[in-house]
Amino acid sequence: MGDHGGSQASFSKDIAARWCMTEYGVMVLVHGAIAVLSGSSFIVRGVWRLMNSPLLSLRWVRIAPHVIDTLLLLLGVVLAVWSHQYPFTHAWLTAKLLALLAYIGLGLVALRFATSLPARLFGFIGALSCFGYMLAVAFTRSAVPWG
Repeated sequence: MGDHGGSQASFSKDIAARWCMTEYGVMVLVHGAIAVLSGSSFIVRGVWRLMNSPLLSLRWVRIAPHVIDTLLLLLGVVLAVWSHQYPFTHAWLTAKLLALLAYIGLGLVALRFATSLPARLFGFIGALSCFGYMLAVAFTRSAVPWG
C-alpha cells in the first residue's frame, strides 16, 4: 500500500486523522463534546430536581444550560449547512430534530412543569431516552440506529 507501511489499519487511521484535522471534523468533535456536556448537565439537574435540591436555584445552574444548549444548536446548524445535509431532506437529521423537540418537551416536564415525583421521573426518563436516541442517530446517521 505504498507509504502506508502495507497495513490497511494504518491507512484507515491516517485517513481518520486527516478528517479530524479539517474544520468540519473539528466542528463535529466540538459539537460532540458539547453534546456530552449538555447531556451530563441535564442528568445532574434532573437528579437534583428529583431530590428537590436547592442547588437548582443557583444562578449559574439556571444560566449555564441555556448557553451550552445554544452553542450546541448553533454548531448543529453550522454543520448542517457546511455538509449540505438538512432536516426533511435527510431522514437521519429529521429524526434527530424531532427527537430534539421531544427531548426539550420532556426535559421541561422533568425540570419545570411536573409537580409530582412520578411525572418528574417520567419526563426525566423520557428525555434521557430521547437524548440516547439522538446520540445513536448521530453516530450511525440512520433514523433507525438499531436496525
